[in-house]
Amino acid sequence: MNGIIVLNKPVGRTSHDMVYFMRRLTGIKKIGHTGTLDPDASGVLPICIGSATKAADMLTLSDKRYRAEMTLGAETDTQDASGNVIRRREVNVGEDEIRAAVSGFVGEIEQVPPMYSAIKKDGKKLYELARKGEEIERPARKITVFEINILDIDLEKNTVTLDVLCSKGTYIRTLCRDIGEKLGTLAYMSKLERTKTGMFTIEQARTPEELESLGDLESALIPVDALFADLPEIKLNEKQTKSIVNGVRMTYRGLDEGQRYRLYDENGKFLCVSKCMEERLVLEKAFWN
Repeated sequence: MNGIIVLNKPVGRTSHDMVYFMRRLTGIKKIGHTGTLDPDASGVLPICIGSATKAADMLTLSDKRYRAEMTLGAETDTQDASGNVIRRREVNVGEDEIRAAVSGFVGEIEQVPPMYSAIKKDGKKLYELARKGEEIERPARKITVFEINILDIDLEKNTVTLDVLCSKGTYIRTLCRDIGEKLGTLAYMSKLERTKTGMFTIEQARTPEELESLGDLESALIPVDALFADLPEIKLNEKQTKSIVNGVRMTYRGLDEGQRYRLYDENGKFLCVSKCMEERLVLEKAFWN
């Protein structure tokens, strides 16, 4: 079995829990996920199986979309609802002020990663230091917020629901914290659902229970070449296939210089992604077994 299954991770389970679940369900060990979701978050978690694990790094680097609820008036040590409230502040803002503040975070911005994160410092993860009560200086990182749409504002509950499209490495809980600070109050992320990773959406995602009830998991499997559907394809003959599999930079005239291509063997089996360089096909990522 080779391909991608889009899982709808439930709240309360880690991303690694989902990998173990899929290994048990499929009986396959070669399985990996494509970008950690915190235990308290839910949503899209593409699971790569077999040769598709070679594409996991590409999915990890892709843009993400989230639906997040932000609660105003308090700050937690983890910046989300799993932490302890460390400060409270009065909320005295209206809808117009909230919309103006949120819009100011669209574009390339700098973000200081939270202490409760898996980023390493001198070989130790920051959350390990945070659990000991330590806090160290963290350099700001550049991230990109492509869009923020406000889905709901509830001034009675002091909650704001956001739809955020952002680059890899964006911490939505830190974004909520920073928006609260800009509003002159405090804020933490109270709910989070990832609704899209790259090309995969929440509409495609299946819960663990749905996967367990399927008689045939193949019906939920997305072939790995779907990731490269926007690239032109080349079908090779038997001799050309052997050359490519043996690592030969094969001459193939008539292609666009610098263009990437999907390569298939004579039977239509997806082989790899290669790039045209000086009329030769240069291997970028192989998917043959």
